[in-house]
Amino acid sequence: MTQRSTQALAAALGRALLQQRWRAVTAESCTGGLVAGAITDVPGSSGWFERGFVTYSNEAKTELLGVPAALIALHGAVSEEVARAMAEGALARSVSDIAVAVTGIAGPDGGTLRKPVGTVCFAFARKGSTTQASTHHLGGDRQQVRAASVAIALQGLLDLAGDKSGETAGSPH
Repeated sequence: MTQRSTQALAAALGRALLQQRWRAVTAESCTGGLVAGAITDVPGSSGWFERGFVTYSNEAKTELLGVPAALIALHGAVSEEVARAMAEGALARSVSDIAVAVTGIAGPDGGTLRKPVGTVCFAFARKGSTTQASTHHLGGDRQQVRAASVAIALQGLLDLAGDKSGETAGSPH
């Protein structure tokens, strides 16, 4: 995904959140704050972006987001279960209405047969709704996996905010 289309997704997200009068929060691991960075590149994002958590280590996921250590031990940090707990923890620890969580293996190391490099789990949470999670297997090098993850996160937030206009900005894959 190009820089321009990521910018278009973030701008569309901002318009949708302003229309809903909602605020967003991010909980990021493998993207290291890139989703929050894309959001805050949009002028005026302080009106709809509340905060971002970068929880790269398992300890940070537990301490900052309340992800149970036992959940990480059982499923691994890169799992839909942990992504859900991250998103829900971010919502609980902010004054936001919607949240995205991203946890994955960007590479070049860290992959296994079961969870190869490029495995990224996402969760999208909205207050009062069931948290949705999905796993994507993304190709490319570390930078490409992370860039694609940012696009998927932004598109998912946009979908959650009820605005499909960002889809014209390009596919997140």
